[in-house]
Amino acid sequence: MTRPNLLAAARTAAALALALTLTGCGAQVAPTGAGGTDDDRPTAITIEDCGRKVTYAKRPERVVTNDVGITEIMFALGLEDRMAGYVMPDDRGELTKVPWKAGYDRAKWLSKDRITKELVLDARADLVFAGWNYGFGEDNGLTPDSLRALGVDSYLLTESCRNGPGAARGIMPPLDALYTDLTNLGKLFGVEDRARKLIADFRKQVTAAQAKAPRGDARPTVFLYDSGQDKPFTSGRYAAPHDIITKAGGDHVMADLGDSWTTVGWETIVARDPEVIVVNDYGDTTAAQKRDFLLSYPPLARVSAIKHQRIVTLDYVDLVESPRNPAAIATLTDYLATVHR
Repeated sequence: MTRPNLLAAARTAAALALALTLTGCGAQVAPTGAGGTDDDRPTAITIEDCGRKVTYAKRPERVVTNDVGITEIMFALGLEDRMAGYVMPDDRGELTKVPWKAGYDRAKWLSKDRITKELVLDARADLVFAGWNYGFGEDNGLTPDSLRALGVDSYLLTESCRNGPGAARGIMPPLDALYTDLTNLGKLFGVEDRARKLIADFRKQVTAAQAKAPRGDARPTVFLYDSGQDKPFTSGRYAAPHDIITKAGGDHVMADLGDSWTTVGWETIVARDPEVIVVNDYGDTTAAQKRDFLLSYPPLARVSAIKHQRIVTLDYVDLVESPRNPAAIATLTDYLATVHR
């Protein structure tokens, strides 16, 4: 055998011995030319969710989402093929003309009722994307801890993060919460470029709306009415309506409320005398019925928004954390710009 052939044989023998040694030690060696890449192999991903570091063993492949805003975050990122399905009531507005209709066409509507552990297991989910009071809650026994015990991961919607003892929610400005979730999910699912583009596009939409928004003394005061007659359910500074109102050129009358969604007293609203009321359109009570109630409720008779009938309606999905928030700012900007003309 010639010297070159002897060297080649030696190299082959050495490589085989190394492979056998590594295999014996428990290392996994990808076969050359077998098509294996780093992207194909399970890789742990660590992100910060609601102030805590969370590590996922691999990219999720069968996600169950809860409610329309959360579901459309996945669709906006082009991740419908990673979804086992979504849970959503049937009172969330028209879904056939939305920008993410293709996502609704492809993903499975699993239930119109509450999300449950049984539903998650039946769907063979490896991750549930929901939030406190957006599917997760101690009252229904569905929490990230209870799912972890079943071998299912969770991702918590940032708008829903609890901000201390008790049930108060929210840890950052609402649009920042949306951008945080897009960034985190972009990393988790390997679509960082898509997430960055979405955030850039949303920032441009908001900037364009703000350029037309009322300023100074022309900024009207605004109250968000979700529901409730004995006491109104409304938004504090950590839910999407706060940023929608303030960036559209309004002053949010409940900006001092350190919560996302909660109940207040009518006497507070009367004292703060909003010039505009935004009605959240969803549920068994229609937006028209909510408007009629507000206009006929005696304690509100002297409130400026009622006296001048300045009541504007936005859809539920516009007002919860969702990729529709920037467009909602533009819509409300156009209305608020007319108030003090």
